[in-house]
Amino acid sequence: MKRTMAMILAGGEGERLSILSSVRAKPAVPFGGKYRIIDFTLSNCVNSDIHDVVVLTQYNPRSLNDHIGLGRPWDLDRSKGGVKLLQPYIARGRVAEWYRGTADAVLRNRSLLEHSDADTILVLAGDHIYKMDYQPFIVAHRRKRADVTIAVRRVPLAEASRMGILALDETDRIIEWQEKPKQPKSDLASMGVYVFSRRALLRWLDEERADFGAHVIPAMLDGGARVYGYRFAGYWQDVGTIQSYWEANMALLVDHPELDLYDKHWVIHTKSEERAPAKLGPTAQVHRSLISHGCVIEGTVVNSVLSPGVRVGVGAVVRDSIVMFDSVIGSRAVIDRAILDKEVVVGAGAIVGDGPDDTPNKQEPTRLTTGITVVGKKTSIPRGARIGRNVRIGGNVRSADFVKRVVPSGGSVDAGMVRRADRRAILPEEAARSAG
Repeated sequence: MKRTMAMILAGGEGERLSILSSVRAKPAVPFGGKYRIIDFTLSNCVNSDIHDVVVLTQYNPRSLNDHIGLGRPWDLDRSKGGVKLLQPYIARGRVAEWYRGTADAVLRNRSLLEHSDADTILVLAGDHIYKMDYQPFIVAHRRKRADVTIAVRRVPLAEASRMGILALDETDRIIEWQEKPKQPKSDLASMGVYVFSRRALLRWLDEERADFGAHVIPAMLDGGARVYGYRFAGYWQDVGTIQSYWEANMALLVDHPELDLYDKHWVIHTKSEERAPAKLGPTAQVHRSLISHGCVIEGTVVNSVLSPGVRVGVGAVVRDSIVMFDSVIGSRAVIDRAILDKEVVVGAGAIVGDGPDDTPNKQEPTRLTTGITVVGKKTSIPRGARIGRNVRIGGNVRSADFVKRVVPSGGSVDAGMVRRADRRAILPEEAARSAG
């Protein structure tokens, strides 16, 4: 009987997501209110009747490990197959190091492949939002007797330089490949979703080939392997930047979203805590928003996504924003075009997202440029503060860390800023006394 094993690459640092991925791996970043990014890949597997799943973790894996656990929400807590969470390990005779790339992560777990009775291996990215039935993909791969088949789709040319770009012949065989080209020749891109025959994968994995897109696929093409593309027209989104992450969340709010979270035939499973139903108080107004269970709304929420346990006080306004688990918005506060991580407390009357958006963030000028302000996990914003656009406020920041109550657009606040500033002011005097 032919079987398929899925290997999900979930160790990505996701630096372009700024502070959202500073405390967790990118696949563990919350999305769509109650979900995590990796929920979509895991749900694709179980909805495609694939129940032998390996998740390769690396960077800040604790949150991801806690979320997946034994795999029960996805029906992956099985004695045969099920889900396995694997991290880099030290082997005798080898230098201790992290995975050097996507292919190296699979290579380091070669023994798992060698002892598997699966004939095909799905290699999947755990940091994309998409809905895909893998069975037609696998059938096409087997029908063509391919060594590897790569899921491909059209993308905007502006995004093509971040992906593997390719050309297909009339049989969908890949005849040209460019990995993250500065000047893409086409808009047909790899989705980072592969199905290998197990024999071919074992053959082409090599110590010198750290990455699938940069090394393994070019080597297979040069070596005459049977490399095919599979055209995918369904929903797929790489949420690798603050802007694309925000846009993908906002896209869930339109009348007929391309990504339908309410599709009974393709349920997105997740680990979900028991909480009370969402409650709208007598002064609440909610327009075109996702309000998760456990939320208590007494103010106004417009075009926003709220995770479980969020509280919005009387007279507060949350607009065009993403607010994650258990954050509290004080009375009369305004949150406008911002992303608040978990357990953020915004003081009464504070404004987050104020003023013009044409000043990039000084610390992260390539990541925070579109007017979105990001607030890190467990941060407290003082009463009456005014926070501009493209502002980066780190995690665990206390009200006392704000040197001033006004943070202009493009500014940043990190934990301990006041204490460090005080120390710099005192040290020269101490040095003078010591010298005397």
